[in-house]
Amino acid sequence: MARIKKIFWLIHLSLWALFSLLVGLQLGGEGDVHWLSTFAGFIATCLYVFYAHFSLLTYYTGKRKGREYWLALAGILLTGPLPFLLFYHKESDAGYYIMHLLSAVVFIILSWLARVTENLVLNTIRKEQLEKQAVEAELHYLKSQINPHFLFNTLNNIHALVYKQAPAAPEAVMQLASLMRYMIYESNAATVPLAREMDYVQDYVSLQQLRYKNNPVVDLQIAGETEACYIAPLLFIHLLENAYKHSPARLAPGDLKVRVEVKEDGLAFSVQNPIGKKTANPLEEPGGIGLPNVRKRLALLYPGQHTLSIQNTGDTFTVVLTIYGLHLQAHERKAQLLHH
Repeated sequence: MARIKKIFWLIHLSLWALFSLLVGLQLGGEGDVHWLSTFAGFIATCLYVFYAHFSLLTYYTGKRKGREYWLALAGILLTGPLPFLLFYHKESDAGYYIMHLLSAVVFIILSWLARVTENLVLNTIRKEQLEKQAVEAELHYLKSQINPHFLFNTLNNIHALVYKQAPAAPEAVMQLASLMRYMIYESNAATVPLAREMDYVQDYVSLQQLRYKNNPVVDLQIAGETEACYIAPLLFIHLLENAYKHSPARLAPGDLKVRVEVKEDGLAFSVQNPIGKKTANPLEEPGGIGLPNVRKRLALLYPGQHTLSIQNTGDTFTVVLTIYGLHLQAHERKAQLLHH
């Protein structure tokens, strides 16, 4: 906000310099030997009236303009010609006073226009900043809604591996550490490489696999240049969480199908899972609370740049998310991250 105010003062300075130059050229070309004093008096009058009223309006911004304002305005208007009369060397009469009184009226109007314009711009910027802060707060809240039960279940599974002295225990600990590091630190960025997001998804899948004795229950396939594509972090995890949540307790290898394809103009992410026969609430959509979360984040992050399609056949539940224009945004957002 301070930077915007400095810009306004630079605009003031530039306009006054231009106005003074034009007045000086006009008066200097008339051949009057006292043109310099006339010039100084006129500019002094204009500056006095403009900024006296400008300051008065600044003081009363957001306040009700009562009798005090109108009395002060009348005082500025009546005393406006005085700076000119102090500099003017010729014998003055009522005509000069009236002429500069009219000039004072003009600059009172100009100061009002300047104050209204600046208030409009500053209020617009404040509104945008508040909206941005609200969006960031909502995004932070939505991003923080990853199921905490996953962490507790994973720790229990790792505890069991350690107790049995299973060879997979150290690797499971490292995967959990990588997952938590990404969630706590790296996901604070506006965007991350899709390759890093997929590393997080793969760590998540590996840790979930501790619940199953079968071969990997997730069939994960990735196509395209994931390093060249940037995406908002933690965007896919809710979809994957719900695929586990609403699947049968026992899953065969490859029952959960996850596909990621990077295209020239964006990416497509899909997850398909069999639907469990027992549900706590038969009226609940198989997507659970994760889908509203994802919809809100997408609306905030990629308005008009995504599609989210859902298909429920009764036996399987499929969610397909397509996001467009990510390659162009990747360069823009990388520049923004370097700037900040």
